[in-house]
Amino acid sequence: MPFMNQSILSNFVLLGFPVSKELQPFLFLAFLIIYLVSFACNFLIMAVVCWDNKLHSPMYCFICTFSFLEICYTSVTMPRLVIDLNSDDKIIPIPLCVAQFYFLFVFGSTENFLLSSMAYDRFTAISNPLRYNSIMTPKVCIFLAAASWISGFLAPLIPAIFLSMTLFCGSNVIDHFYCDFSPLLHHSCDTGGVYIVETAFFSLACLVILGNFVFISYIFIISTILTMSSTRSRQKAFSTCASHLTVVTIFYGTIISTYVRPSTGNSSYIDKNMDVNKVLNVFNTVVTPLLNPVIYCLRNKDVKEALKKVMSTKLLERNKTSYITK
Repeated sequence: MPFMNQSILSNFVLLGFPVSKELQPFLFLAFLIIYLVSFACNFLIMAVVCWDNKLHSPMYCFICTFSFLEICYTSVTMPRLVIDLNSDDKIIPIPLCVAQFYFLFVFGSTENFLLSSMAYDRFTAISNPLRYNSIMTPKVCIFLAAASWISGFLAPLIPAIFLSMTLFCGSNVIDHFYCDFSPLLHHSCDTGGVYIVETAFFSLACLVILGNFVFISYIFIISTILTMSSTRSRQKAFSTCASHLTVVTIFYGTIISTYVRPSTGNSSYIDKNMDVNKVLNVFNTVVTPLLNPVIYCLRNKDVKEALKKVMSTKLLERNKTSYITK
């Protein structure tokens, strides 16, 4: 076999961002702040939706689930990135590396399916406003959310099984800040099976990403809105899906550029691809989870009112406590 004379790897070294020692503390602090703010903002949305009874509707239940997913998604990569920026030991065992790949794509795939469910919810609200409550029942919402999670866990299962069973050899350095599929496959000893698995993964990515993206397509929603006779009705309909459309544009703009793109065996092309993917994935795993709660809060009147109500209630409770203490 072609890899008999090569040493089998037991761990990888995540190269991350090769910057000078002077810049590492600044990057460490920047990513740590972004992660903590992103975690706090998404957790705040979850807390507000659970606290305010007015937000106990399908739309906000999906937003709450989406915020939880964003916390999970960014927590797969960000803690490790922050640790590596503050340490010289960037070694990660192969089982942990494969697990990181799997769960990153589990949460990413689940987001794809959940965004489709949210799009169906918005389409129902616009096209059948009078029948909305009878269509989007709690059982339907639970079914859509559960189906999104189950599909998300199943989607990357086959590539993850292949990576967990394969042997890795050659250089143990991965030029990335997390264990992505392409660099892992690049280190596989089984060169014969790489093309098959790479093709299968590319087809799977197209099915999950493009399939959901086409389903999310707002062609039907926009055409429905444009047929409305009242300008006020059209404006109200657009406002109901504006936040979701913004999130969809940001989310799919990066993942389509990253994963729905055929690769080549040319080594210089692979190196360039790694650099491009690293930049895109910083935006996808770091910036987007921070932007989404901001978008939903700033563009959603109900969420803003609920936040104000929470803040005012907490201030009143605090004032009462301090008054009793005095």
